[in-house]
Amino acid sequence: MPSVAVKLYSVFFKFLLKHRLQSKFQAPIDQTKDPNHFGVSTRPDESIAASNPSFVEGVATKDIHIDPFTSLSIRIFIPDTCLVNSAPKQSKYRVSALIGLDDESSRRNSYDSSNVIKRQEGGHVGGNRRYSYASVADPSKPESGGSYRGYLPSGENYRKLPVMLQFHGGGFVSGSSESVANDLFCRRIAKLCDVIVVAVGYRLAPENRFPDAFEDGMKVLHWLAKQSNLAECGKSMGNARGVGAESRKGEVQRHIADSFGASMVEPWLAAHGDLTRCVLLGVSCGANIADYVARKSVEAGRMLDPVKVVAQVLMYPFFIGSVPTHSEIRLANSYFYDKPMGPPLKRMPPTLTVVAEHDWMRDRAIAYSEELRKVNVDAPVLEYKDAVHEFATLDMLLKTPQAQACAEDIAIWVKKYISLRGHEFSY
Repeated sequence: MPSVAVKLYSVFFKFLLKHRLQSKFQAPIDQTKDPNHFGVSTRPDESIAASNPSFVEGVATKDIHIDPFTSLSIRIFIPDTCLVNSAPKQSKYRVSALIGLDDESSRRNSYDSSNVIKRQEGGHVGGNRRYSYASVADPSKPESGGSYRGYLPSGENYRKLPVMLQFHGGGFVSGSSESVANDLFCRRIAKLCDVIVVAVGYRLAPENRFPDAFEDGMKVLHWLAKQSNLAECGKSMGNARGVGAESRKGEVQRHIADSFGASMVEPWLAAHGDLTRCVLLGVSCGANIADYVARKSVEAGRMLDPVKVVAQVLMYPFFIGSVPTHSEIRLANSYFYDKPMGPPLKRMPPTLTVVAEHDWMRDRAIAYSEELRKVNVDAPVLEYKDAVHEFATLDMLLKTPQAQACAEDIAIWVKKYISLRGHEFSY
């Protein structure tokens, strides 16, 4: 029997979803004024966590609006392990400097210590502006004036990390990549899995109807491929010109800019992202998007190079269908897919499915995993007892031991497919 906490959660979740769905679908939407409307990726009543490009609790974040014609955006989570090199004592110094310790002898700012003194004395700070490609990992190089205090990667001494594309839940009508709950969950996954997490702020219904949210997932995957190719172009031009001086770096930088002079290369992904080890993670309805993106990536093949989806994680996927399953009948009152097949299932990437005991959608998720195993795809199922839908991602349940254990279990499985050869069992 479910515990009292599970029953209370079930009542709350049913009321919350019912209220949100009624309010969204009762509001009239005028499609005639703007048939190609911009859309929304977050709701006004959503609790938002601000991004911070400096390392706070081991993770730095930034928001990027990647599509000028829609509200599609992403939030990047990068762990401080991207700075670890072969010298542990140096990496410790660099990480502590990035998060801004008070020790002036070891503190590294976005500008040098002399400028700090001048600002405190009210003096004028001169000097050339530091570009986004400038090294911040080498404390021996003096920094010129500037106001940006976040992390900028250096051209040396950095680690390449796998990239995980994360799709939040919310029944396609709510949720956000910037919400407090999603921010905390992505930070946890970034640190445990040692990956760069790219949380996708896809467009929400009913303002944007099917298949807009699914297409947004593929847009982000294509954007990642473009970023990797632009970064490689920058390296090629740098090698051809024999880049060594800062002036030469500036010349190369101007070649990778748009018509407004803004850099087209995202520095965090260019320096640290290894897109040949890409993992998809979807939560609830986000798992539907993740599975769709995995199928489309299989169909695209080498057209997405160098992006390679090596695995996916489906957390309590939102699969529904016309014929009720046993769990849907048994748990019909606890909460407020027959899937068309695309490419052959044997070509799907390894898929971890997370289900909860008291989730009425669990049977379809388990059935999908069984179909994958029939064609020899690694598709284990992790079922958590006395758990409910979104037990590991909902804000009020994120700090429970079960949510922490779920994230750790995901990290153990994911590392099988993102660890470099020879280090598969390093975790």
